[in-house]
Amino acid sequence: MQNHSNNHKELPDKLYFKIGEVSSITGIPSYVLRFWETEFKKIRPKRTTSGQRLYRREDVGLVLKIKGLLYVEKFTIEGARQYLTSLDKGKRGPPSSSMLDEIRMELESIRDILAE
Repeated sequence: MQNHSNNHKELPDKLYFKIGEVSSITGIPSYVLRFWETEFKKIRPKRTTSGQRLYRREDVGLVLKIKGLLYVEKFTIEGARQYLTSLDKGKRGPPSSSMLDEIRMELESIRDILAE
């Protein structure tokens, strides 16, 4: 039976991480991290004046989530991007009762048209 524990190091208690540190923590090569920045717009490391990337803790968490989607769940990059987008939409909260009333009225009118 395979061990499904995370294969990454514990996240150090600091605000910013250099790309080499992120690579070490996540097990993702630096060139892959740079590529993922182009594919996943939510990975936005800050830049120092010399242009060095500084990843926030949330960026590292997102990299780990993407790693799981791509390498464990076998998502495509596009599939992982869509999945993460759907999670963001889900965070907006449930639809308002007025929105549900509008949808209900629209569905009833469609039902009436189809019943004719």
